[in-house]
Order: sequence, then structure tokens, then C-alpha cells
Amino acid sequence: MPQLATATAPFLQEIVVLILAGALMAYVGHRFRLVPIVGFLLAGALIGPNALKLVKDLELVNSAAELGVILLLFSIGLEFSLEKLVRLQKLLFGGGGLQVGLSSVGMMGLLMLFGVAWRPALFTGFLVALSSTAIVLKLLGDRGETSSDVGQVSLGLLIFQDLAVVMMVLLVPVLAGKGDTPLHFLGAFGKALGIIVAVLVVARRLMPRLLEVVARTCSPELFLLTVIAVCFGTAYLTSLAGVSVSLGAFLAGLVVSESRFSEHAFGEILPLQILFSATFFVSVGMLLDVGFLVEHLPEVLLAIVAVLLVKVLTTGIAVLALGYRMPVAVESALLLAQVGEFSFVLERSGRRLGLFPAGLEEGSQAFIAATVMLMVLTPLLSRLGGWAQGRLTRKVHRAVAQAGPTTDEAEALAAESFARYENHVIVAGYGDGARRLARVLRGSGIPFLVSTLSPPGANEAEAEGMAVLRGDYARQRTLRVAGVQRAKLLIVVDDDAAMAHRVVAVARMENPTLRLVARVRAVADVEPLREAGADVVVCEELESLVAVLSSVLEDYRQSPEDIEGHEDSVRRSGYAALRRSGALEKPLLVCALEKDCLGSRRVSVRPGAPLVGLSVAALIERAGGALGVLELRRDDVPLTSVTPHTLFEAGDELVLKGAADAFERCAELFRTPTPEGLELEPVPAAPRTSAELIDTQATLEFLPKPGTGPCGHLDRLRPVRPRTRGCEECLKLHDTWVHLRLCMTCGHVGCCDDSKNKHATRHFHESDHPIIRSLEPGERWGWCYVDKVQLDSEPPART
Repeated sequence: MPQLATATAPFLQEIVVLILAGALMAYVGHRFRLVPIVGFLLAGALIGPNALKLVKDLELVNSAAELGVILLLFSIGLEFSLEKLVRLQKLLFGGGGLQVGLSSVGMMGLLMLFGVAWRPALFTGFLVALSSTAIVLKLLGDRGETSSDVGQVSLGLLIFQDLAVVMMVLLVPVLAGKGDTPLHFLGAFGKALGIIVAVLVVARRLMPRLLEVVARTCSPELFLLTVIAVCFGTAYLTSLAGVSVSLGAFLAGLVVSESRFSEHAFGEILPLQILFSATFFVSVGMLLDVGFLVEHLPEVLLAIVAVLLVKVLTTGIAVLALGYRMPVAVESALLLAQVGEFSFVLERSGRRLGLFPAGLEEGSQAFIAATVMLMVLTPLLSRLGGWAQGRLTRKVHRAVAQAGPTTDEAEALAAESFARYENHVIVAGYGDGARRLARVLRGSGIPFLVSTLSPPGANEAEAEGMAVLRGDYARQRTLRVAGVQRAKLLIVVDDDAAMAHRVVAVARMENPTLRLVARVRAVADVEPLREAGADVVVCEELESLVAVLSSVLEDYRQSPEDIEGHEDSVRRSGYAALRRSGALEKPLLVCALEKDCLGSRRVSVRPGAPLVGLSVAALIERAGGALGVLELRRDDVPLTSVTPHTLFEAGDELVLKGAADAFERCAELFRTPTPEGLELEPVPAAPRTSAELIDTQATLEFLPKPGTGPCGHLDRLRPVRPRTRGCEECLKLHDTWVHLRLCMTCGHVGCCDDSKNKHATRHFHESDHPIIRSLEPGERWGWCYVDKVQLDSEPPART
């Protein structure tokens, strides 16, 4: 039997010390409300060779740090996407390019005034131009301000800085005099560009298929190993081509981000990324010589002041150039005033080639000391920026108050918001039949809502998690609030034949392209409903529900085989799913809804409709080119040749494809004259809800009137952009609300305390953001949760 080894591996002690010190200092930093990176840096300074000397094998630590850099850049690549580039292109390329360029040239010019050569001066400018993505995004996330103006500006500038690192890495050998010919730089740039193009091609074609095959094995071990192989394999291949492993790791993350498994990959890689990234920051802290810091404290402080001066001025100018106001520019500039983690990577690359900050060998140590101190000071600078923005914002408020209101509130009806619904099903009524049908629809994935006048029925449906509109569904106002103009189907399962007739007639006038399905008990009621505008009328209690369900599935373009299978399933169970009084234990059917399922509908051309005698081309032109004819049936027979010149006839049945607003634009072509005897009440056209009035691109401010309150938290007010058009959490839950409130610190939109979920108040308890304002039309008041006072205001300014 072999003996167990008793000797301790030489590197084990140092790894244990490194991890324990990092965890301990991160905890201490947490207690003092510092981000973990600051704790890692302090831990490295404490245990490194310039202090307690608990870690001596710097080669081991540096190797682990290299892994940390690779995983850090890989994770950033995972969160990156070409779509994000397009969305933030103005901030990214305009603001980011201006900020990096001004910072680099500004620091270069400042150093050249003191006799530093242009090459090391520009290299130092590169180091100073970068900010800490990890620290800034962590602070914004903790405060819930990622979607605020300051958050969006910071995100755009940081993404460009991350991209600029790639070009800077290529330029380091040129600045070091190792490849100072234009031909060498063009060759390196061309090589890097070729690698990027090749990687993007792989991202679009090969990688999604590979990850799909691996994911189907349902093996977390295999998936993790595959992701690690992609990360380090790509980094290694790019290094063989002479490009940095950092660029390779970023490209590997970008490759995986283009697949639908990017979130899965990020979750798998995150623990490793945290571990090795912590090692990287600890290794950076080890470079800090505390003795040097004490001995050269004036020089280090002078470097800190120089960096702050250059970064704050150049970042502020870049933000102002984008059209933002001074409060946003000041807070953004102070938030981004530190030097970033990638500057350490860049500094290390330059040091290996004999290139040092400010052209001095001791400049590396001064740079490290100043950078670590700036990172530690970042939370304080962030608070200072918030305070400065508050002061400047209050000055703007006073100026606005003296000048008077600049915008008028739109007059609109306040109603329960169903504005997010389109291509959905409206279930009119909630009797026994509708109750059974709604429970089946609930598990199908088809969007639907229930409209009922019955309070017990509405309470029951809401308790089961359904979207419910309380009101008389035979009235135009109620149907419009339910989104009848955007709906795909209206199902009338009312036991009262007269009520069903009126609902069908009113709904048909409101939306001629709507598919109307009605259920009746008596055969005598079938023909009157068809004449009123119903597309499908079915009889018999339970069998009729099967037919209604089949019609819904057919309109959502499910295959005939699937529909028949669902019908057989219901019948084989003895209609148990439709007869049960409680909720179903599992969905009776689950539909795979493709884009065409929601974007197409069957529409009948009725006698007297303006479309009769018009061509296919005229219909498409009326819809703005956003509507297509998939099928045209005449006398129940599909026409084999449908051209733009084909004319429509009364009785034609069309299968059209397009967005909900395209159907809305051409609705008049399908509308027939008002039936004799049908009286319609005057209703304002297309009432708009408070959610529809929200502009997520507009910046809103809250201006308290002098003397209102008293409130001691007005310094927490910010100009914000609403993050969503409706309650953020209710939209995710597919739920409804009564009124909407806006957080004036971060832009969160939540539902009021009259709503069942009370998400605005929940947001306050989670984020500690004290002040909200009403988003309801015509209301100009706010509320401070802490002081429990209502705040009256002037009309809010929009920018």
C-alpha cells in the first residue's frame, strides 16, 4: 500500500494566503461600503514583497493573474454584442472616441511641457484615458442607476475604452521603438483586423451549432469544458498570430455571445472569472510599494491631481459635446476619473518592452501607487459627483421656476394599461364555459386577457394569475382599453345570446380585421351572429369549446396534425380539462409560437367593405408596405395565382401577414357601414393610457415648489429617463396596474399602492431611493417615502 505524501506542495501556502487575504480584505471593504476590487488591491499591497512578504513566488501569482485577465476579457466579450454597438453608437463612437482622444492628447501635452518625449508621453496618455469598467458598473448597479443618463453615458464611454485597448496594445510596440515603421503598424493592424473578421464569421456560422450540440447533451461538465476550450483556445491561437491573448479572449467571448447560450456560458464561467480576476487585482496590489508611496508621497499626490485634472476636464467636455447638460457631465466626469484595470495590462505590456509611464523607470511605481489610490477613492468621487449634480440640478430647477413651465402635459384618459398587448385574444365574459377555456389558454403560451363585469369572476381569474379587465365588454370604451384594434381574436363565450350579438356587432365595427369566434347554446342564434360579423359560430356546450380552441390554434398557424392531436387529447380525457372547476395541474397544450404565428391573421372581405374591387397592391400600399398576402381563398378554394393586380371580391377570405399597427392602418378598407339600429355612444378616439404617454428617450425632472414638504432628501433628485413604458416588474409578469410612479433617482417605473403588486413601494425598500413622482396625465405631485410628505411641483421639464 503506497504511503501518503506528507510534504506540503510549495505553492499551497502562498495560494492559501492569497485567497484568505483577498476574502478578508474584500469583507473589510464591504463593511466600509467599498467595492471588492479595492479590497483585493489592499490585500495585495499587504501580503506582497514590499510589505509582509507572505507571498514570495511572484511568478506563480503572475501566471494566475494572466488567467484572470483572459477570463475577465472573455466575460466582457460575453456581455458585449454587435446590437449593443448599434444601440449606443453615438455615445460609444462619438463620446467615447472624443474622451479617449482628448485624455490621451491632454496628458501627452501636459507631460511634454515638462520635457517628456512624445512616445512615453502618449503611452502615459493611453494609460490615463482608460477608466475602471468593473468598479464603475458595480457602483452604478448597486445604486440602480445603470439606466439613468449618467449610467448610459458611462456605459457608452467604457465600452469604447474596452475596444480602444485593442488598438493601444497594437501601438505599444510602435511606441517602444520595436516596430516603428508605418508598414509594421499597418501589418499588425491588418493581421488583427483579419482575425476579428475570421472570428465574427465563426461566431455567425460555426459556434451556435457547436454550442447547440453540446447543450443538447445536458452535461454541465461538458458545456463548461467546451466554453473554457473556446476561451483559452482562441486566446492561444491569436497569440500565435502575434496578437495579444487579451484580444483573443475578448473575441472568444464575442463569439459565444452571438449564440443563444451566452447567458448559460456566462453563468458557468462566472465563478472562475471571479476567482482569477481577484488574483489579478491582488497581483496588482503586490506591485504597490508602500515604502515608495510614503517616501514619494508629494510626487504621487501630484500624479493623482494631474490625472484628475485631465480626466475630469476631458470627460466633461466629451459629455457636453454629446448634448448633455452640465449636471450629467460633472457627475459622469467624476465617476470616470479613476484609471482602469486594463491600464495595468497595458502598463505591463509596455514595461516588458522598456516603455514606462512618463519615460521614467520609477514612473511605473508612481503610476501604480496613483492608480491604486484613485481606485480606492472612486466611491468618494462618485458621491461627490452626485452631490455636485444635485447642486447644479437645483440651480437649473430655480431657473426653470423663474422662467415658467416649458412644456404642457398632454390631455389623455387614465385607464388600466393593456397597451403592451397586441396580436392577442380577448375572452369576453367569464361564465363556466369561458372559465374552462381561459384555463386551457393559460398554459398554451398564447397571449390573452379576460374582460368581465362580474366582480367574483374577475377576482377568481386574477387569483389564478390571468390578466383581467373589469368592465362591460359590449361597450366601445372597454373594448378599446382591451386593445381591440390590436387584437387578433375576440372570443365571445357569453350565455346571453343578446349580449353576444351586441359584442360581435360593436367589435366588428371597431376592428374589421379582427377574427370573431362566438359560442351559443341554441342553433337559432347561429345565423344572427354570423350576420352581425362573427367569423365562427359554434354550438353545444363542451364540443363547442373544442372547436373554439381549434380555431384559435389555426389562427396562430399551428399545423393541422398538432390541432387534431390536441382535439383528440381533450376528447380522450372525457373533456376533463374543460369540466374541471380548479386550475389544471399541467398545461393541456403548449404551442411553439414562431414569428408568423403572431404576425398573421385570417380576415374576411364583407359586402360593402371599401376593399371590394381594390387590388392587392392597393391594400399593401395602404398598410405602408408592411402587410403581405399569404393566401386568398374564394368560394373556400385557394387561388393558385395571386398577383399585385388581383382584385378582391366580397366573400374572399385572406391570410395576411404584418405587424399589429399595419392591420390598424388598413382597417378602414375592411369596415362595412354601420348596421341599421346599432347606436354607438360617442367615445374619444383611441384613448391613450399613461403607459402610452411615457417616452423612454425623454429626460424628466421633478421641480418641487418653494416651501413644499418639508423634505430633507431633495438632493437625491436626478434628471432621469423612464426605463420602461409601464411598470417594470408587471411587464415581466404580464400583469396589470392601476397607476404608475417614477423613481426620481434611477428612472424605475413602478405601480402604485392601489395596484395589487405595489412595485413602486417595493423598489423604495430595495433601493433606498426616497422620492417618486406620478406619471398619470395632469398630475404634478411627488412623494418622499422617508419623510412621508407629498411634494407639489411645477410642470416637469423634458430634454
